[in-house]
Amino acid sequence: MKLTILTTSDTHGYLAPTNYVKPNANMPFGLEKAATVIKKEQEKAENTLILDDGDFLEGSPLAYYQAEVENTKSPTAINDAFSTIDYDFGTVGNHEFNYGQDYLKQAIKQSKRQFVSANILDQDGNPALAKPYAIKQFGDLKVGVLGLTTQSVDAWENKASVKNLNFISALEAAKRYVPKMCKEADIVVILYHGGFERDLKTGHPNDKIDGENEAYEILKEVPGIDVMATGHQHRMLAGKLFGVPYVQPGHRGNYVGRIQLNIEKENGKYKVVKSNQKIIKTGDERPNPETKKIIAPTEKKVEKWLSEPLAHIDGSMHYDDPFQVRTHGNAFVNFIQKVQMETMGCDLSTTALFSNESRGFENPITMRNIITNYVYPNTLALLEITGADLKAALEKTAEYFTIKNNKIIVDPKYHHPKIRDYNYDMYAGVDYTIKVSNPVGKRIINPTYHGKPVTNKMKLKIVLNAYRAVGGGHYPMYNEDKVIKYNTITMSNLIAAYLKHHPEIKADQTHNFKVIK
Repeated sequence: MKLTILTTSDTHGYLAPTNYVKPNANMPFGLEKAATVIKKEQEKAENTLILDDGDFLEGSPLAYYQAEVENTKSPTAINDAFSTIDYDFGTVGNHEFNYGQDYLKQAIKQSKRQFVSANILDQDGNPALAKPYAIKQFGDLKVGVLGLTTQSVDAWENKASVKNLNFISALEAAKRYVPKMCKEADIVVILYHGGFERDLKTGHPNDKIDGENEAYEILKEVPGIDVMATGHQHRMLAGKLFGVPYVQPGHRGNYVGRIQLNIEKENGKYKVVKSNQKIIKTGDERPNPETKKIIAPTEKKVEKWLSEPLAHIDGSMHYDDPFQVRTHGNAFVNFIQKVQMETMGCDLSTTALFSNESRGFENPITMRNIITNYVYPNTLALLEITGADLKAALEKTAEYFTIKNNKIIVDPKYHHPKIRDYNYDMYAGVDYTIKVSNPVGKRIINPTYHGKPVTNKMKLKIVLNAYRAVGGGHYPMYNEDKVIKYNTITMSNLIAAYLKHHPEIKADQTHNFKVIK
């Protein structure tokens, strides 16, 4: 018997092949194109198991529009698009919680695919969102699928969004359930919204070992697994580890993972005798007509909403090179800092450049500019920190750079195994220089606050996004104990409201930091 397992992951609400920076683009990704690949593979296959690995609810302007503008109880367009594909099972990603538990639960309830979730527990220790695993039969062959989610959700997410939930280690859950599944199913598949914490060839850590990604350890320590479908890191991977085939199919539907199993029965038991695994590029495909048709009305409304002008700029908040912004600053970044500081009532702020696709604000500023530049539904937090905390945070952000061939570049650890430019922060309200040739931990030169040197015992109030405020991105100097208050309005809404009250914006070209060799 042959079984073809097809997977998508981290589609992030990108249904049509566009990043929305320009209207009606045709780019090499999107669920519409992934649907075409899946249907072609179905036609060729003897048997198929079709899986989605999570992070489907948040990320695109369409996803934001449904949750925040239309204020629907569930993501109807996203669910409708997924329902045009013959998905069997899905699991929960970390970004599924961004719009709250009720929204997620309605999405699960109205989905055609069955969700599995083993390591997100309620207060009684039982799976909170779905059954831990499910079994599909192909004749008398039983295939079990276990759903797992990165446990780091609990550390990153707005506390209200994960209230009364307990996120245990994916490894712990796999150890608990895989032995049970081996008794009930012939083939065991792990559907894990998480990635590999170690180099797949050497086994050396490729990231901080903190439980965010556990796929390597799961395959190493848990016997009985036949297939591992991963996600979260947005990597394009296909191979075998400890004899188990795995895939990770990128993000935004730019790839579909495919694992083909040859299964034979020996002594009354089924086992995998051969496997072939690869990732299939979707970019050259045409959108699936059924998927495209069902979301077209929502896409039309989104494009209209994105084009609405909000304010005019005196000057320019545009840029051509994201790296130049990160090394010299820009009026666009200064504007984001200003909105944050005025919202939370302080004069220290930090923000990142979240997208390498966008180029700041055009003139006039539209919702398209806001949503494609500030791509996460972040909320804000106000913290009281010390000067020592500030200097430690500046040193951490300075790790983003290194020197190669006598030029300042991005340290490769911020691009592998996952692209994480969003963990480099720029600060406002403090003047500082980053000297990249200095040793890590000693790169910040002469930080000053209101013209005076930053001292360790200074008491300072700073506004950050809620992810960073609790230490997200490996910033341990920030934590919930230092939070004074939260603001529950997303940054996109805060920016839009600010512009409606300030229809004329003057571009601030002040430069308070610099990066030197």
